[in-house]
Amino acid sequence: MRVQRVVLNSRPGNNGAPVAENFRLEDTTLSPELADGDVLVRTLCLSVDPYMRCRMNDDTGVDYVTPWQLCERVDGGGVGVVESSRCSPCSVGDVVTSFNWPWQTHAVMKGSVLQKVDPKLVDGRVSYFLGAVGITGLTALLGVREKGNVTKGANQTMVVSGAAGACGSIAGQIGRLDGCVRVVGICGSDQKCRALVDDLGFSAAINYRREDVPARLAECCPGGIDIYFDNVGGAISDAVITQMNSGSHVILCGQISQYNKDVPYPPPLSEEIKETLRRKNITRERFTVLNYMNKAEAALCELSQRVQSGQINVLETVVNGIENMGGAFCSMMTGGNIGKQIIKISE
Repeated sequence: MRVQRVVLNSRPGNNGAPVAENFRLEDTTLSPELADGDVLVRTLCLSVDPYMRCRMNDDTGVDYVTPWQLCERVDGGGVGVVESSRCSPCSVGDVVTSFNWPWQTHAVMKGSVLQKVDPKLVDGRVSYFLGAVGITGLTALLGVREKGNVTKGANQTMVVSGAAGACGSIAGQIGRLDGCVRVVGICGSDQKCRALVDDLGFSAAINYRREDVPARLAECCPGGIDIYFDNVGGAISDAVITQMNSGSHVILCGQISQYNKDVPYPPPLSEEIKETLRRKNITRERFTVLNYMNKAEAALCELSQRVQSGQINVLETVVNGIENMGGAFCSMMTGGNIGKQIIKISE
Protein backbone atom coordinates (compact mmCIF):
# COMPACT_ATOMS: atom_id res chain seq x y z
CA MET A 1 0.00 0.00 0.00
CA ARG A 2 1.33 3.44 -0.96
CA VAL A 3 1.21 5.98 1.87
CA GLN A 4 2.54 9.44 2.59
CA ARG A 5 4.24 10.35 5.84
CA VAL A 6 5.92 13.36 7.44
CA VAL A 7 9.42 13.10 8.92
CA LEU A 8 11.56 15.56 10.90
CA ASN A 9 13.90 16.95 8.26
CA SER A 10 15.93 19.27 10.50
CA ARG A 11 15.87 20.89 13.92
CA PRO A 12 15.26 24.64 14.29
CA GLY A 13 17.85 24.87 17.07
CA ASN A 14 17.10 25.56 20.70
CA ASN A 15 16.68 29.29 20.07
CA GLY A 16 15.23 29.11 16.56
CA ALA A 17 11.71 29.56 15.26
CA PRO A 18 10.42 26.49 13.40
CA VAL A 19 9.90 26.66 9.64
CA ALA A 20 7.90 24.39 7.35
CA GLU A 21 11.17 23.06 5.90
CA ASN A 22 11.96 21.42 9.26
CA PHE A 23 9.45 18.80 8.09
CA ARG A 24 9.59 16.64 4.95
CA LEU A 25 6.85 14.73 3.15
CA GLU A 26 7.82 11.25 1.98
CA ASP A 27 6.16 8.53 -0.10
CA THR A 28 6.57 5.06 1.30
CA THR A 29 4.91 1.66 1.27
CA LEU A 30 3.01 -0.10 4.02
CA SER A 31 2.53 -3.83 4.17
CA PRO A 32 -1.14 -4.71 4.67
CA GLU A 33 -0.10 -7.90 6.48
CA LEU A 34 -1.00 -7.56 10.14
CA ALA A 35 0.51 -9.36 13.13
CA ASP A 36 -1.63 -10.41 16.07
CA GLY A 37 -2.81 -7.31 17.92
CA ASP A 38 -2.25 -4.99 14.93
CA VAL A 39 -4.77 -2.64 13.34
CA LEU A 40 -4.63 -0.88 9.95
CA VAL A 41 -6.05 2.62 10.29
CA ARG A 42 -6.80 5.36 7.79
CA THR A 43 -6.04 8.78 9.19
CA LEU A 44 -8.94 11.24 9.27
CA CYS A 45 -7.49 14.22 11.18
CA LEU A 46 -4.21 15.20 12.83
CA SER A 47 -3.48 17.81 15.46
CA VAL A 48 -0.58 20.24 15.85
CA ASP A 49 0.02 21.68 19.32
CA PRO A 50 2.49 24.05 21.02
CA TYR A 51 4.15 21.31 23.11
CA MET A 52 5.46 19.79 19.87
CA ARG A 53 7.98 22.63 19.60
CA CYS A 54 9.85 21.01 22.51
CA ARG A 55 9.88 17.70 20.61
CA MET A 56 11.83 19.35 17.78
CA ASN A 57 14.87 19.76 20.08
CA ASP A 58 17.41 17.07 21.00
CA ASP A 59 16.14 17.38 24.58
CA THR A 60 12.51 18.29 25.25
CA GLY A 61 13.33 19.76 28.65
CA VAL A 62 10.45 17.86 30.26
CA ASP A 63 10.13 14.27 31.39
CA TYR A 64 6.72 13.43 29.91
CA VAL A 65 7.40 13.83 26.16
CA THR A 66 10.25 12.47 24.07
CA PRO A 67 12.09 14.26 21.25
CA TRP A 68 11.34 13.49 17.62
CA GLN A 69 14.30 11.88 15.85
CA LEU A 70 15.83 13.31 12.68
CA CYS A 71 14.64 11.64 9.46
CA GLU A 72 12.10 9.63 11.47
CA ARG A 73 8.34 9.84 11.11
CA VAL A 74 6.78 12.23 13.64
CA ASP A 75 3.60 11.76 15.66
CA GLY A 76 0.99 13.53 17.76
CA GLY A 77 -2.73 13.54 18.41
CA GLY A 78 -4.76 11.86 15.68
CA VAL A 79 -8.07 10.24 14.88
CA GLY A 80 -8.85 7.67 12.21
CA VAL A 81 -10.94 4.73 11.15
CA VAL A 82 -10.10 1.02 11.33
CA GLU A 83 -9.80 -0.57 7.87
CA SER A 84 -8.62 -4.03 8.99
CA SER A 85 -7.88 -5.57 12.36
CA ARG A 86 -6.24 -8.47 14.12
CA CYS A 87 -7.08 -6.99 17.51
CA SER A 88 -10.33 -8.26 18.97
CA PRO A 89 -11.50 -4.98 20.61
CA CYS A 90 -11.07 -3.12 17.27
CA SER A 91 -13.52 -3.78 14.43
CA VAL A 92 -13.54 -2.52 10.85
CA GLY A 93 -15.29 0.85 10.78
CA ASP A 94 -14.46 1.79 14.37
CA VAL A 95 -13.33 5.38 14.91
CA VAL A 96 -10.23 5.44 17.10
CA THR A 97 -7.83 8.00 18.52
CA SER A 98 -4.34 8.13 20.02
CA PHE A 99 -2.04 10.72 21.57
CA ASN A 100 0.83 9.25 19.49
CA TRP A 101 -0.73 8.93 16.05
CA PRO A 102 1.78 8.67 13.17
CA TRP A 103 1.77 11.56 10.72
CA GLN A 104 0.84 9.18 7.89
CA THR A 105 -2.14 8.78 5.59
CA HIS A 106 -2.46 5.12 6.71
CA ALA A 107 -0.66 3.36 9.54
CA VAL A 108 -0.38 0.00 11.24
CA MET A 109 -0.73 0.47 14.98
CA LYS A 110 -1.06 -1.76 18.01
CA GLY A 111 -4.72 -1.94 18.95
CA SER A 112 -3.73 -1.64 22.60
CA VAL A 113 -2.66 2.01 22.13
CA LEU A 114 -5.90 3.02 20.43
CA GLN A 115 -8.96 4.41 22.19
CA LYS A 116 -12.32 3.74 20.55
CA VAL A 117 -14.55 6.82 20.38
CA ASP A 118 -18.18 7.32 19.44
CA PRO A 119 -18.75 9.99 16.75
CA LYS A 120 -22.24 10.56 18.15
CA LEU A 121 -20.64 12.18 21.21
CA VAL A 122 -19.45 15.03 18.97
CA ASP A 123 -22.32 15.03 16.44
CA GLY A 124 -19.98 13.47 13.86
CA ARG A 125 -17.28 16.16 14.15
CA VAL A 126 -14.49 13.68 14.92
CA SER A 127 -11.83 16.41 14.99
CA TYR A 128 -13.35 17.48 18.33
CA PHE A 129 -11.74 14.37 19.84
CA LEU A 130 -8.40 16.15 19.26
CA GLY A 131 -9.60 19.37 20.85
CA ALA A 132 -12.64 20.26 22.91
CA VAL A 133 -13.56 16.64 23.72
CA GLY A 134 -9.97 15.41 23.83
CA ILE A 135 -6.72 16.17 25.59
CA THR A 136 -7.06 19.93 24.94
CA GLY A 137 -10.50 20.12 26.52
CA LEU A 138 -9.28 18.02 29.43
CA THR A 139 -6.38 20.42 29.98
CA ALA A 140 -8.76 23.39 30.03
CA LEU A 141 -11.42 21.83 32.24
CA LEU A 142 -9.15 20.12 34.75
CA GLY A 143 -6.71 23.03 34.82
CA VAL A 144 -9.51 25.41 35.85
CA ARG A 145 -11.04 22.90 38.29
CA GLU A 146 -7.82 21.66 39.94
CA LYS A 147 -5.81 24.89 40.12
CA GLY A 148 -8.21 27.81 39.61
CA ASN A 149 -10.25 27.75 42.83
CA VAL A 150 -13.31 29.16 41.05
CA THR A 151 -16.12 29.70 43.56
CA LYS A 152 -19.69 30.47 42.52
CA GLY A 153 -20.97 33.69 44.06
CA ALA A 154 -17.47 34.99 44.85
CA ASN A 155 -17.56 37.71 42.17
CA GLN A 156 -14.31 36.45 40.62
CA THR A 157 -12.53 37.71 37.53
CA MET A 158 -10.56 35.36 35.27
CA VAL A 159 -8.02 36.36 32.64
CA VAL A 160 -6.91 33.94 29.91
CA SER A 161 -3.84 34.49 27.73
CA GLY A 162 -3.63 32.73 24.39
CA ALA A 163 -7.39 32.98 24.73
CA ALA A 164 -8.24 32.33 21.08
CA GLY A 165 -6.14 29.17 20.95
CA ALA A 166 -7.35 25.61 21.36
CA CYS A 167 -6.98 25.45 25.14
CA GLY A 168 -7.60 29.06 26.11
CA SER A 169 -10.85 29.28 24.17
CA ILE A 170 -12.26 26.35 26.18
CA ALA A 171 -10.75 27.43 29.53
CA GLY A 172 -12.45 30.81 29.41
CA GLN A 173 -15.82 29.21 28.76
CA ILE A 174 -15.29 26.76 31.64
CA GLY A 175 -14.43 29.66 33.94
CA ARG A 176 -17.64 31.44 32.98
CA LEU A 177 -19.77 28.31 33.36
CA ASP A 178 -18.18 27.53 36.75
CA GLY A 179 -19.05 30.93 38.17
CA CYS A 180 -16.61 33.67 37.16
CA VAL A 181 -18.58 36.87 36.68
CA ARG A 182 -15.96 38.35 34.37
CA VAL A 183 -13.74 36.51 31.88
CA VAL A 184 -11.22 38.55 29.88
CA GLY A 185 -9.21 37.08 27.03
CA ILE A 186 -5.86 38.26 25.66
CA CYS A 187 -5.13 37.41 22.01
CA GLY A 188 -3.37 38.73 18.92
CA SER A 189 -5.92 40.18 16.49
CA ASP A 190 -9.18 42.09 16.33
CA GLN A 191 -10.78 39.12 14.57
CA LYS A 192 -9.86 36.91 17.52
CA CYS A 193 -11.16 39.49 19.98
CA ARG A 194 -14.53 39.53 18.20
CA ALA A 195 -14.68 35.72 18.25
CA LEU A 196 -14.00 35.60 21.99
CA VAL A 197 -16.74 38.07 22.84
CA ASP A 198 -19.34 37.29 20.16
CA ASP A 199 -18.95 33.51 19.81
CA LEU A 200 -17.55 32.32 23.15
CA GLY A 201 -19.16 34.67 25.67
CA PHE A 202 -16.02 36.33 27.05
CA SER A 203 -16.76 39.61 28.85
CA ALA A 204 -13.99 41.45 27.02
CA ALA A 205 -10.92 40.81 24.89
CA ILE A 206 -7.56 42.58 24.55
CA ASN A 207 -5.46 42.64 21.38
CA TYR A 208 -1.92 42.60 22.76
CA ARG A 209 -0.43 43.48 19.36
CA ARG A 210 -2.02 46.93 19.21
CA GLU A 211 -3.37 47.75 22.68
CA ASP A 212 -1.73 48.75 25.96
CA VAL A 213 -2.20 45.50 27.88
CA PRO A 214 -1.73 46.88 31.44
CA ALA A 215 -4.10 49.81 30.76
CA ARG A 216 -6.74 47.59 29.18
CA LEU A 217 -6.48 45.03 32.02
CA ALA A 218 -7.11 47.80 34.55
CA GLU A 219 -10.12 48.92 32.51
CA CYS A 220 -11.58 45.43 31.99
CA CYS A 221 -10.80 44.12 35.51
CA PRO A 222 -11.59 47.04 37.85
CA GLY A 223 -11.71 44.76 40.88
CA GLY A 224 -8.40 43.08 40.07
CA ILE A 225 -7.79 39.54 38.81
CA ASP A 226 -8.53 36.39 40.81
CA ILE A 227 -7.66 33.59 38.35
CA TYR A 228 -5.14 33.67 35.51
CA PHE A 229 -5.05 30.83 32.98
CA ASP A 230 -1.57 31.29 31.56
CA ASN A 231 -0.83 29.88 28.10
CA VAL A 232 1.90 32.29 27.01
CA GLY A 233 4.30 33.50 29.73
CA GLY A 234 6.62 36.42 29.09
CA ALA A 235 5.69 40.09 29.27
CA ILE A 236 1.94 39.47 28.95
CA SER A 237 1.94 37.23 32.00
CA ASP A 238 4.02 39.74 33.95
CA ALA A 239 1.39 42.40 33.20
CA VAL A 240 -1.42 40.14 34.40
CA ILE A 241 0.33 38.99 37.59
CA THR A 242 1.05 42.61 38.52
CA GLN A 243 -2.72 43.27 38.69
CA MET A 244 -3.72 40.08 40.51
CA ASN A 245 -5.45 40.21 43.90
CA SER A 246 -4.07 38.83 47.14
CA GLY A 247 -4.69 35.09 47.47
CA SER A 248 -5.32 34.68 43.74
CA HIS A 249 -4.29 31.78 41.52
CA VAL A 250 -2.17 31.36 38.38
CA ILE A 251 -2.85 28.18 36.36
CA LEU A 252 0.46 27.57 34.60
CA CYS A 253 -0.68 25.69 31.51
CA GLY A 254 1.77 26.78 28.80
CA GLN A 255 4.46 29.31 27.92
CA ILE A 256 4.28 29.50 24.13
CA SER A 257 6.07 32.88 23.97
CA GLN A 258 9.15 31.15 25.42
CA TYR A 259 9.17 27.87 23.46
CA ASN A 260 11.71 29.04 20.86
CA LYS A 261 14.17 30.02 23.61
CA ASP A 262 16.72 27.79 25.30
CA VAL A 263 15.35 28.23 28.83
CA PRO A 264 14.09 25.69 31.36
CA TYR A 265 10.38 24.96 31.70
CA PRO A 266 8.73 26.77 33.30
CA PRO A 267 10.92 29.74 32.34
CA PRO A 268 12.39 31.79 35.20
CA LEU A 269 10.54 34.85 36.46
CA SER A 270 12.02 38.27 37.19
CA GLU A 271 12.76 39.14 40.80
CA GLU A 272 10.03 41.78 40.67
CA ILE A 273 7.36 39.23 39.65
CA LYS A 274 8.62 36.72 42.22
CA GLU A 275 8.24 39.39 44.89
CA THR A 276 4.69 40.16 43.71
CA LEU A 277 3.77 36.49 44.00
CA ARG A 278 5.25 36.34 47.53
CA ARG A 279 3.79 39.60 48.75
CA LYS A 280 0.28 38.86 47.51
CA ASN A 281 0.37 35.15 48.38
CA ILE A 282 -0.47 34.24 44.77
CA THR A 283 -0.27 30.54 43.99
CA ARG A 284 1.39 29.76 40.65
CA GLU A 285 1.33 26.04 40.02
CA ARG A 286 2.37 24.12 36.95
CA PHE A 287 -0.48 22.05 35.55
CA THR A 288 0.17 18.83 33.64
CA VAL A 289 -3.02 17.11 32.55
CA LEU A 290 -1.35 13.68 32.41
CA ASN A 291 -1.25 13.75 36.22
CA TYR A 292 -5.05 13.80 36.36
CA MET A 293 -6.03 11.09 33.90
CA ASN A 294 -8.01 9.30 36.62
CA LYS A 295 -10.56 12.11 36.17
CA ALA A 296 -10.51 12.02 32.37
CA GLU A 297 -13.55 9.83 31.71
CA ALA A 298 -15.96 11.96 33.72
CA ALA A 299 -14.44 15.17 32.39
CA LEU A 300 -14.72 14.05 28.74
CA CYS A 301 -18.35 13.08 29.34
CA GLU A 302 -19.06 16.55 30.73
CA LEU A 303 -17.24 18.25 27.85
CA SER A 304 -19.22 16.22 25.32
CA GLN A 305 -22.52 17.13 26.97
CA ARG A 306 -21.66 20.81 27.17
CA VAL A 307 -20.55 20.91 23.53
CA GLN A 308 -23.69 19.10 22.35
CA SER A 309 -25.93 21.38 24.41
CA GLY A 310 -24.23 24.52 23.07
CA GLN A 311 -22.90 25.60 26.47
CA ILE A 312 -19.39 25.32 25.05
CA ASN A 313 -18.77 26.59 21.53
CA VAL A 314 -15.86 25.13 19.59
CA LEU A 315 -13.62 27.09 17.23
CA GLU A 316 -11.38 25.32 14.71
CA THR A 317 -8.97 26.28 11.95
CA VAL A 318 -8.88 23.43 9.41
CA VAL A 319 -6.20 22.89 6.75
CA ASN A 320 -6.54 20.09 4.18
CA GLY A 321 -3.79 17.66 3.24
CA ILE A 322 -0.87 15.92 4.94
CA GLU A 323 1.51 17.95 2.75
CA ASN A 324 0.49 21.02 4.79
CA MET A 325 1.40 19.64 8.24
CA GLY A 326 4.62 21.67 8.58
CA GLY A 327 3.01 24.89 7.44
CA ALA A 328 0.04 24.39 9.75
CA PHE A 329 2.35 23.76 12.70
CA CYS A 330 4.36 26.93 12.07
CA SER A 331 1.19 28.98 11.57
CA MET A 332 -0.19 27.71 14.90
CA MET A 333 3.07 28.63 16.66
CA THR A 334 2.74 32.25 15.46
CA GLY A 335 -0.99 32.59 16.21
CA GLY A 336 -2.36 31.94 12.73
CA ASN A 337 -5.15 29.76 14.09
CA ILE A 338 -8.41 30.60 15.83
CA GLY A 339 -9.31 27.72 18.13
CA LYS A 340 -7.87 24.28 17.49
CA GLN A 341 -5.53 23.82 14.50
CA ILE A 342 -6.64 20.69 12.66
CA ILE A 343 -5.23 19.08 9.52
CA LYS A 344 -7.82 17.04 7.66
CA ILE A 345 -6.21 14.04 5.99
CA SER A 346 -9.20 12.13 4.60
CA GLU A 347 -12.99 12.00 4.75
